[in-house]
Amino acid sequence: MADDFDVIIVGTGAGGGTLAHTLAPTGKHILLLERGDFLTRETANWDPKAVFVDGRYISPDTWYDHDGTPFQPQVHYFVGGATKMYGAALYRLRPQDFGEIRHADGISPAWPVSYDEFEPWYTRAEWLYQVHGMHGKDPTEGRWSRQYPWPPVSHEPRIQAISDALEAGGYHPFPAPCGILLDEADRPASQCIRCATCDGYPCLVHAKADADIIAVRPLLGMPNVTLLTGAEVVRLETDPAGRTVTGVIVDRGGDGKEETYRGDIVVLAAGAANTAAILLRSASDACPAGLANGSDQVGRNYMFHNSKAVIALAKEPNGTVFQKTLAVNDFYLAGDGRDWPLGNTQLLGKSNAMAMKGEEPHLTRLAPQLSLDEVAEHAVDFWLTTEDLPKPGNRVTVDRDGNLHLAYTETNDTEAAGLYGELRKILNHIGMAEHHVLHKNFYMSMNIPIAGVAHQAGTCRFGTDPATSVLDVNCRAHEVDNLYVADTSVFPSIGAVNPALTAMANAIRVGEHIAQRLGVSASAAWAPAPRQAPAGLSPAPPAPPAAPAGGRP
Repeated sequence: MADDFDVIIVGTGAGGGTLAHTLAPTGKHILLLERGDFLTRETANWDPKAVFVDGRYISPDTWYDHDGTPFQPQVHYFVGGATKMYGAALYRLRPQDFGEIRHADGISPAWPVSYDEFEPWYTRAEWLYQVHGMHGKDPTEGRWSRQYPWPPVSHEPRIQAISDALEAGGYHPFPAPCGILLDEADRPASQCIRCATCDGYPCLVHAKADADIIAVRPLLGMPNVTLLTGAEVVRLETDPAGRTVTGVIVDRGGDGKEETYRGDIVVLAAGAANTAAILLRSASDACPAGLANGSDQVGRNYMFHNSKAVIALAKEPNGTVFQKTLAVNDFYLAGDGRDWPLGNTQLLGKSNAMAMKGEEPHLTRLAPQLSLDEVAEHAVDFWLTTEDLPKPGNRVTVDRDGNLHLAYTETNDTEAAGLYGELRKILNHIGMAEHHVLHKNFYMSMNIPIAGVAHQAGTCRFGTDPATSVLDVNCRAHEVDNLYVADTSVFPSIGAVNPALTAMANAIRVGEHIAQRLGVSASAAWAPAPRQAPAGLSPAPPAPPAAPAGGRP
């Protein structure tokens, strides 16, 4: 294989995979480097014990907290990156998120582009990833130039009753945007494959709109695209001045044997923590603090949302299969007596006993007289997201051995508590507090610890001022001419919704800029993806061992 390419992309997830899909039609020679492999299709994909209790698909990485204590981050290294395990919740940021917002614990800074400037790429990402939803139902959303490619996934009876009760109470529930390869004209979600909840599971039948299925696999037969798996990028080499990347150093197979690849343009999309770590490990005489780090901003401003999973119990059983169909943004912004923006409320995938055991080990002690199966039968599952703020001290660093350290203190606990309080009001309003299983107002909840890095962002922010940002408006490093970043590292702020769609949209935007720089057009990439999984990827699977549920968006 040749070691010289027009573009080298590090990572195949929401950022890297989408970027490759954007650039592939240009005919330029592209190398995709992925440290993992294709996720194996096996019945364990749908086994909640394997996924949540055994952590079968979590990387064996060891990171260290600010005290030097080791921990295992919940990261997943596969073709498709973190999207192989995500819940395919594909929300846009609100227009206000692109501007400066005051929070209880400080300022959420403005982006260097406005929502209106960014909107066309949101539309392209929604069509590429076949999002089901309905623009015009959420009063907090910004303008949209094209309706979603698919109608929202229909509510099942229990969720429809909750939606109706919320509307009757003056709330504004709306269909949750979801990336799933499903045509309800043929099969409703309630009769769909048993992994229809998506949350936290790989999809055995490849029906999840992840970066592997949507963006990467359709490229594999193209002569100008090369995918190299088992290829961990350890550092970048530059010219003596540190202004041009001249080599991408790869460890193949973890045996320490290094290979070097060269590209006219290099794009990092390895995730907020690992992208920053690669730059910091690339320190040299010309860049002693790390590559592209003259501003001392690389690794700083790490964010990953102040989130809470809540299991609400009711007397009525909840037989919902596909539960992720409803969301509420009534408390997203300040106003109506609220001093601060509180965030987003959405439904999670349906709970089951093994998911609860893996996510909340104390649950059995809280309810010893009640089996977890009975709890799950009566549960409705909510995910609460409050914006985390970019703080310089929340940061990624590497030690002299190259180990990744993550210092982090959460922000906006006051707002997170306020959002939980609003959910309690909602639950009282829809009768769930009255129809209790254990005792009145009993809600089992789980706060996400530092290891839960699914929504990580912010370590290489883009902006107009080289003194306060790592990248320019096109996500090119201020200090390195041929180096770009195209994952959630670039976020100046994270908002209070899942970051995947914004990463996908920005990757399309950056890809079109890179194509223009290379003197070619990426317009051929702007076409809807096929309306089902690519041919040959979804034969009838073996029967799964149990109906999964739970997880994280």
